[in-house]
Amino acid sequence: MEGERSNENLDWQDDPHIGLIPRSISQLFDTLKNQDKRFSISVSFLELYNEEAYDLLSPVADTTRLKIFDDAQRKGSVIVNGLQEIDVKSKDAIYEILRQGSLKRQTAATLINACSSRSHTIFSITIHIKETTPSGEELLKIGKLNLVDLAGSENIGRSGALDKRAREA
Repeated sequence: MEGERSNENLDWQDDPHIGLIPRSISQLFDTLKNQDKRFSISVSFLELYNEEAYDLLSPVADTTRLKIFDDAQRKGSVIVNGLQEIDVKSKDAIYEILRQGSLKRQTAATLINACSSRSHTIFSITIHIKETTPSGEELLKIGKLNLVDLAGSENIGRSGALDKRAREA
């Protein structure tokens, strides 16, 4: 997501080295803006840390573990009970949500990286598009884009990871 940058400097708009998530957000909004269709977008931000799930967009600073279930009604889908989904209207709103969520992410210093991500994250963007067919029928199309950032895999000897950090690696 941020590459080698620390979580303290998340200015994606002017960064020529921005990652896949900010680029995807920009492309998505630019594409939707140029179409003559009504749409809405919502986002969620899930952290997986030491085999537990956490909501990076939760308005409270707690660390309540989320429960993940298979969706019995839709094969291959999962439900994350309690995960916040926030409606957004612009790229800037998503960038700010991404920035705030990234600041809550589990990070730690190692000998190799001053701000090493210790967790996996899934930033999900759900899009609802309303279209009207030539016959006047209204259609609702729903799509979901899951953007995954995997925690770094480190050489324990080179990174100096001990105890808790060694288990994370």
